[in-house]
This record gives sequence, structure tokens and C-alpha cells, in this order.
Amino acid sequence: MNGKKDKQGFREGVKTPQKKKWYSLIDKIWSMPNMEEAFKEVKRNRGAAGVDGVTIKAFEFGVEDNVQILQRELREKSYRPRPVKRVYIPKADGSKRPLGIPTVRDRVVQASVRRIIEPIFEAKFLDCSFGFRPNRSAHMALEKIRKDLMDGYVYVIDADLKSYFDTIPHDKLMSLVREEIVDGSVIGLLESFLQAGVMEGGSFHLNEKGTPQGGLCKA
Repeated sequence: MNGKKDKQGFREGVKTPQKKKWYSLIDKIWSMPNMEEAFKEVKRNRGAAGVDGVTIKAFEFGVEDNVQILQRELREKSYRPRPVKRVYIPKADGSKRPLGIPTVRDRVVQASVRRIIEPIFEAKFLDCSFGFRPNRSAHMALEKIRKDLMDGYVYVIDADLKSYFDTIPHDKLMSLVREEIVDGSVIGLLESFLQAGVMEGGSFHLNEKGTPQGGLCKA
């Protein structure tokens, strides 16, 4: 039976398909194969040491033990990310862009998280989106623009959100994450990254908004 339609057009007795949510992901994050691959990604990306001064080379010297320690901390929920190290890089207009460099151990955990949750959010993006996505680049975006121009489009709009990463509201960001993921351990882990704070000139600053540019887990 199809059921009876009400005034709004919905059918009585027919359930609306519910959106899938992800309840159990943390065990996939701290699985040893995933964390080992995460370290390989961190090594390929290179980068400087964080506030603890531990380089990628030093971490790799005892990588098996170091990854096992991280896994145990994640399983026991005792893992706490360190503050990011504030550095500045010059921009073309003469100003400076603030970066936050996490420790190597924190970058390994961030990469472990990203490897598991990225496919969930990738599925939500439109095909015309190219920014900060795997296997996509600015060159591919330019090719898309060229194709659109050949198809008869005549406008290209270039827009930028000023200080976007520095001003992302944590509560709104996490509410969007919860629309897909309800694993409390994963939510807590993401919140710990956002609330890790910043070390600059020997002083600690709590970041109440924004996500550090320089780590793996950017919005």
C-alpha cells in the first residue's frame, strides 16, 4: 500500500529515509595500520618541529614505540594535543600570514583522523569544488574555467574571505560535524585540536575561534 497523502503531500504510514550518521569511528582511527600510514603522510609532507622541538627524523628514530604510545593514549582517552607553535610567513602584499605548527606526534594523530573522516565529508562537496580536496588542484580549477568559457560562460568571479581560518566559530563548525558524525570520542578529539591553544614568544594563548593554518585538520 502507498498510504494516504496529507495536505502537505506526505504519505501517512510511509517513513522518510533517515540520513546516515557515523557512530563508531574511533577504533578505525587508532588502528595501527591507519596510524602507520598517517606517519608516512606526515613524513612526506615534511615540516618543522612543534613546541616540543621533536623533528620528524627524531620521531622516526623510535617510530614503532612512538606510534604505539599514541595509540594507547587514544584508546585510553588520555591523549592531549600540545599547543601549536606560532610562526609567520610573508604574503605578497607585504603583510604576514600566521601559521600554527603542531608537534609531529599531533600531526600523526591529525592525519589518522583525516584519513578516516575525510571520505565522509568528501561525499558532500559539489563536483565544481577544488579547494583543499584530495586529488584536486588549482590547475584543475583553471581547466574547468577554460572549459566553461568555451561553453559560453562569460564571467569569472574571484572572491576571498578575509582571515577565514582565523575566524571560524568553533560551535558552528562542530555542529556541522555532528550532522555526519556522532561518535563522541571523535567529536572530543576534534574539539581538543581546536582548543589546544597557541604558543607565541613563550606565552600561551587560548584560541576561542579559528583553526590553525599549518596543521592537517583544517576546516
